[in-house]
Amino acid sequence: MPGYNMPGSDWKQTDVVVVDQPELTLFERSYLPQVLGGMGTTLRHMFNVAKRSKNVVQYPEKKRELRKEIYRGVHRLNRDDQGRVACVACFMCETACPAHCIHIEGAEAPWEDREKYPIKFDIDELRCIYCGMCEEACPVDAIELTPEYQLVGQSRQEMIFDKEKLLMVFDRTKDDKPRKNPRITGY
Repeated sequence: MPGYNMPGSDWKQTDVVVVDQPELTLFERSYLPQVLGGMGTTLRHMFNVAKRSKNVVQYPEKKRELRKEIYRGVHRLNRDDQGRVACVACFMCETACPAHCIHIEGAEAPWEDREKYPIKFDIDELRCIYCGMCEEACPVDAIELTPEYQLVGQSRQEMIFDKEKLLMVFDRTKDDKPRKNPRITGY
């Protein structure tokens, strides 16, 4: 390192640590120990029948138990106490979405308890990464991810969930995962 002992330099001889390359034997240089160690791990996992039988589920006949309170599946748009859409069209979920799969168009609400509501609310389920950022960003708990994971569509257009389809998911899953139901205030 030229110049580290020069006047005005902050470097000192004691700051430099020299690490010598270890000498490998011929057996170690052939990478055979690493290959044999990897094969041993693979065989251990392959023939550990007790552990494998505990984790393997014969899906569609049997279904794995889900922790419904934390599982992130298909979206739903919640309803409030009066059966209206709970969304106040604040665009927080659309802004927070890293995949940019949510599209909202707001309008003036006909109700007195809020200023806006969504006239259009679309989620592209194929583009979504199911991160839950929309759920965290929503100040009124209007959008949630449900425990449903069987999502099938024949075309891309079927996988774009509009407001009506998202409300139907709420009607189907409201007993499986009840809404936390915060009050809509301050809007």
